[in-house]
Amino acid sequence: MNYPAAGLPVRILVVDDHSLVREGLAVLIDRDVGMKIVGSAATGEEAILTARRLRPDVIIMDLVLPALNGIDATRHIISEFPWIRIIALSACHGPEHVYRALRAGARGYVLKTAAGAEMLTAIRTVVAGEQYVSPDITASFVGGVLASSIPPSPFDRLSVRERDVLRRIVAGATSSDIAYQLSLSRKTVDTYRGRMMVKLGVTSRSELIRCALEYDLPVA
Repeated sequence: MNYPAAGLPVRILVVDDHSLVREGLAVLIDRDVGMKIVGSAATGEEAILTARRLRPDVIIMDLVLPALNGIDATRHIISEFPWIRIIALSACHGPEHVYRALRAGARGYVLKTAAGAEMLTAIRTVVAGEQYVSPDITASFVGGVLASSIPPSPFDRLSVRERDVLRRIVAGATSSDIAYQLSLSRKTVDTYRGRMMVKLGVTSRSELIRCALEYDLPVA
């Protein structure tokens, strides 16, 4: 990892689609002499572009973002810059949400209901090369959440486009709706659905939706 040089503050990028959250985190973090907000982004795509330009030490990443979500943005950024420490910021407590973020490469997971001091602790922890998960979450895991204990998810087999199509299926969109929304042909959408059914081991649209709901796949 590229640790900040001695005496220099930790450079942090904040990604959230709500300006109040971005501004609130900026005020909180900039009060700490050892940390500095160097930029912000409101979407997953913007997060990737800003990370390339600024090369921050840490990224605070909201998981629910317009278009490209925080999980996929995290996966993309880590593939390019494995030394960047990403802290997922989420309102979700569920195990699959946590596992999904950690599998994507996040080193921390902080609940949006946490106190501001916890975010500062999370930043210091991941910069030190350790993993941080909100205590309110780890209390529900046997032995806490460790990278070595993260089980595989069937959704790891899906491409970004397939997950995008699946989210729309779960939300109730028809193949024609999805084709229009994603500028694809209906035949292409049906092909994506067929591939997902094979990868997830299901035989019908209803089973596909039930599988997605069982694993708590975000539809936002």
